Amino acid sequence: MPNTNQSHDNEIELILGNSKPSFSGITSTMLQVLPHQQKLINLRVMGKHHLPDPSIAISFWQTVKLCRKPLSNGKYRVFHARRVDEMIQAVTLKYLFGAKIKIVFSSAAQRFRSGFTLWLTRQMDAVIAISQRSANYLSVPPKLISLHGIETKNYAPAGDKQTSWQQLGYGGKYGIGILGRVRKQKGVHHFVNAAIEVLPRHPDFNAVVVGAISSGNKEFVDELKQKIAAAGLSERIIFTGELPFERIPPIFSSLSMVAALSDNEGFGLTVLEAMSSEAAVLATEAGAWEEIIRQGTDGYVVPVNDITAITEKMDLLLSDPQKLAQMGKDGRQRVLEHYTVEVEARRLVDFFRQVQNS
Repeated sequence: MPNTNQSHDNEIELILGNSKPSFSGITSTMLQVLPHQQKLINLRVMGKHHLPDPSIAISFWQTVKLCRKPLSNGKYRVFHARRVDEMIQAVTLKYLFGAKIKIVFSSAAQRFRSGFTLWLTRQMDAVIAISQRSANYLSVPPKLISLHGIETKNYAPAGDKQTSWQQLGYGGKYGIGILGRVRKQKGVHHFVNAAIEVLPRHPDFNAVVVGAISSGNKEFVDELKQKIAAAGLSERIIFTGELPFERIPPIFSSLSMVAALSDNEGFGLTVLEAMSSEAAVLATEAGAWEEIIRQGTDGYVVPVNDITAITEKMDLLLSDPQKLAQMGKDGRQRVLEHYTVEVEARRLVDFFRQVQNS
């Protein structure tokens, strides 16, 4: 697809930070939106980590050379940083090496910044908040609030959830689950404790806990398994352990309800992945979840660490499978209208062009 928005001679206009060798949620969001941005603007990624196409990688020194001069139209290139160390890289490029760049920082933190990080943020030409909650922690209001999108082709509902769930082999007619790193901060114990109380009243449902269990969390998980066994539910609440990434979307697509019960999140893509897969959601007031989930329509949002509320809402959701299925359909439609990677890519590129013109 030709890029009609690129400037003279197909010049590189956007540089994306990619400083972290280990894979993270920030890396995931960057990679999901990347191919859609490429259709709109000529870009390079500073750092080769996890790139599906290594040809778009650019080194720090190549960036120094590239940005010595502005674009042929006199405008500056945009450097998009998503991490503190990427802000450091961008500021070094601009003030030590004289790079002709405008720096944009996407802030996900839900805490007040201090010291050096606060100073770095003030050096930005523009700051984006990835949710209203993260915007509330910035010392200066952001120029844009831009919630993430999801690749809806990767996270799509099964044609028949009941059949799809049963084919996974976890038992029951329908499935509920919590996905991600298995640790206390993610609220896994709340999910398990609520399921122990609720599942005996809803015999058609079984539950899965999907995710890696580190050595430091083995005792935490062992205690939960003991509680499950004491309740006689070892065949209905299953820890899968870490699974290959390619097995995760099919699990999402088969689940009727997904819980996201973290104490805190930067954004929390799990909810969008679940909604895109037509699963109703039960989430805490963390990340961007309050802004995304329509209470009683796509699922429910409850206070952090409120086990009573979590249990009550889980019971309510499982008590009406038809309504549960409709919540999943409503959630999928909401994602398609507001939270796709295509929408996010267009919003970001339009904003970068505004920054170039400022």
